[in-house]
Amino acid sequence: MPTYTAAEKRHWSFQPVTVAPTPSFTAPADRAWAQNPIDAFILERLLKDGLRPAPRADRITLIRRVTLDMTGLPPTPAEVDAFVADRAPDAWARVVDRLLASPAYGERWAQHWLDVVRFGETEGFEYDNHRPDAWRYRDYVVHSLNNDKPYPEFVKEQLAGDEMNPNHEQLRIAAGFQRLGAIRRNAGNQEVASSRNEVLTEMTNIVGSAFLGMTLGCARCHDHKFDAIKQSDYYRVQGYFASTFDQDIPLTPAADQAAWKKKFDEVEASLKKIESKMKLLKGDELVRMQSEYKAKEAELPEPLPSLFSVKNDPAKTSPIHLLARGEYELKGAAVGMRPPGILAGPDLPELPLGTENPRTKLADWMFNGNNPLPARVMANRLWSYHFGRGIVATPNDFGRMGARPTHRELLDYLADQYRGNGWHLKPLHRQILLSNTYQQAVTNPLSGKLAAEKDPDKSLLWAFPRKRLDAEQIRDGMLAVSGQLNAKLGGQSVLLPVQPELVNLLYKPHQWVATKDAAEHNRRSLYLIQKRNLRLPFMEVFDLPDRSASCARRESSTHAPQALELLNGDTSSRLAQALAARLRAEAGPTPAKQIDLAYRLATSRLPSAAEKQTALAFLRTQPLEEFALAILNLNAFLYVN
Repeated sequence: MPTYTAAEKRHWSFQPVTVAPTPSFTAPADRAWAQNPIDAFILERLLKDGLRPAPRADRITLIRRVTLDMTGLPPTPAEVDAFVADRAPDAWARVVDRLLASPAYGERWAQHWLDVVRFGETEGFEYDNHRPDAWRYRDYVVHSLNNDKPYPEFVKEQLAGDEMNPNHEQLRIAAGFQRLGAIRRNAGNQEVASSRNEVLTEMTNIVGSAFLGMTLGCARCHDHKFDAIKQSDYYRVQGYFASTFDQDIPLTPAADQAAWKKKFDEVEASLKKIESKMKLLKGDELVRMQSEYKAKEAELPEPLPSLFSVKNDPAKTSPIHLLARGEYELKGAAVGMRPPGILAGPDLPELPLGTENPRTKLADWMFNGNNPLPARVMANRLWSYHFGRGIVATPNDFGRMGARPTHRELLDYLADQYRGNGWHLKPLHRQILLSNTYQQAVTNPLSGKLAAEKDPDKSLLWAFPRKRLDAEQIRDGMLAVSGQLNAKLGGQSVLLPVQPELVNLLYKPHQWVATKDAAEHNRRSLYLIQKRNLRLPFMEVFDLPDRSASCARRESSTHAPQALELLNGDTSSRLAQALAARLRAEAGPTPAKQIDLAYRLATSRLPSAAEKQTALAFLRTQPLEEFALAILNLNAFLYVN
């Protein structure tokens, strides 16, 4: 078995979760501010650095912040008014509980998980074939989060749902997690050694990134250069997937399947004939035949509804060897199945390949009580999404090259709370949102210049970090403000109309056919198809991540194309017109009332005196549509304080 140095064993993230005593304070103001242990740990570190927390944000700021945070949508004017008017001591707690119970909570927080597991509805690479039933996995995640499914159950279903119950539809859908990675189809037969190796690599790497916060993939070619992960660890984890293969489970009667296959075979036969002719042609004749090929290819029938899942096939179990430089031809010693040694300890035996229910065994080990990483990693992800930065700023890397925790005791407290609450997320959300740490203003007159010098990125949380909305929040917010949002839950993904110039760049342009029902085009961004080779321009400029790799944390860049898209893009123009129509309908013809309503919808507040005078002057010479477009470009709309 591998051996580890004392320093490797001492690394903080491999140590057991240990709850330190909650800090206490003598000053009355400090005792009053530290409402719960979260506040106490934050305040202790601030005082150590000579800093003090910011005052509480105003009520309008708070209701906008928490609503966007928990649902991805801005609050309605009625929701803002209700909270501002409610002076009961538990008013804030009731807002938090309402948002946690909202179906929109699952929609918003599912997006975070889909980023981590690099959810895509196409295969990537040159062909980028569509996976028409992958949307069922997305809906499974939304449903699981809304029902606050315990995390061990959530993970186990994704790793081994097919093993748990092969006849349970939702479990089979959950197991589609194994197939979310990109896959190269132009290599031909997917069972050849090179292609199979790529598939197993995808399955293995995501286990390290998503569940363990370990850069497991760095040990594919050699022992990890920085962390206590041996190359043998990597391939022993890969062993849990050696018997795992794709399975699409039809949801249609056998007669329909036979008719579909007949049509498919007919078109496929025609395509092969055209291919044979193309080999003998050049010039204009070849171009004409290529057009004929594309036209015939478009006649291929749409895939029948099915469950996008996996199955075990012990007879086809792939032998697992250590591979020099990760090359499938350079086979070293054969290995079985075992978790990483630094976490598993010396007593856990290596299991032979082909052992029954291998992925269930991996999931059971992950939550056996001796593994400190899943609780820490998930608690850190939750903190990261609430504050824009994790206690560990590298959520997928808890190793030596990852960031050190800013508040290690707090992270362990959160991890312990998470486990103690039965691995339910909603109680942890609630504790964070009820803290004074979360309710701080974005500016801090108490610490001022000193805080900005000592901690310019607010990692110590001496004030709330101002955040720009992400791509989905911006688009969904524009839909909501303009009154165009279609709040329908779940179902097949939507393809929006896209410029022909972009569609024609695809290897198979016929795959992008806009959804016929125009009402579907106004669905939440969660329900837009995640195509790897075509990201919607509006979403891409606002840092929509590439779906080829796990995205632990969204970037938030600022550049000229964002302004151009917001000012001149089709999405902005269309929704600005809809907002103008809403202002006329709900505020009447009076410009002052239209301005007030526009600000309340987009920023949750009334305009300042200066803003109102500027808007009135603008409307004397410009149409309401241009004013509506300006409203959707306001920093007060695009950022949350």
